[in-house]
Amino acid sequence: MIALIQRVSQARVVIDGNTVGQIGAGLLVLVCAERGDAEAQADKLLAKILKLRIFSDDAGKMNRSVQDLDGQGSAGGLLVVSQFTLAADTASGNRPGFSNAAPPDEGRRLYDYFVARARTAHPVVQTGQFGADMQVHLVNDGPVTIPLRIDPLSNQ
Repeated sequence: MIALIQRVSQARVVIDGNTVGQIGAGLLVLVCAERGDAEAQADKLLAKILKLRIFSDDAGKMNRSVQDLDGQGSAGGLLVVSQFTLAADTASGNRPGFSNAAPPDEGRRLYDYFVARARTAHPVVQTGQFGADMQVHLVNDGPVTIPLRIDPLSNQ
C-alpha cells in the first residue's frame, strides 16, 4: 500500500459543496491499495503512520506522533482519503498508467478495512468517500509531506 502523509494544521474534504470530513491539527493521509496488497499491508501502514514522529516537541524537534500531538496525551486527527493515482506509472510516455492500483472493488475493500482499523486504534478519524470526486482543502504545516510504501512482496 502507498500513503502520502501531510502534517496539517487543518484539512477537510468537500463533495458537491458539502464537507464530509474535517480535522484540525493532525495528518492528511492519502492512501492507495496496489495489486497484491492485503490486510497485512494495511495494518503495517497504519502502525507506521500512527507512530511516525513528525510533530515538534517542546524543543522544536520532530519527536511526537499524531497520537501524542500536544504532549498531554491528546491525539491529533487523521483525515483518510482514497487516492488511487498514487499508484501512477509514469515510466513511459506522458500519460500515467494505473495498472498497479488495486481493482476498484479490492481497493474499496482495503480502504474500508484501513479506515475501520484506524477508527479502532485512534480516537479522531475522518474520511473522504471512496471513488467520489473530492476537493481536498488543507493547510500543510511546515510543510511536511512524507511518502510511505508497504510493498506486498517484501517483509517490511
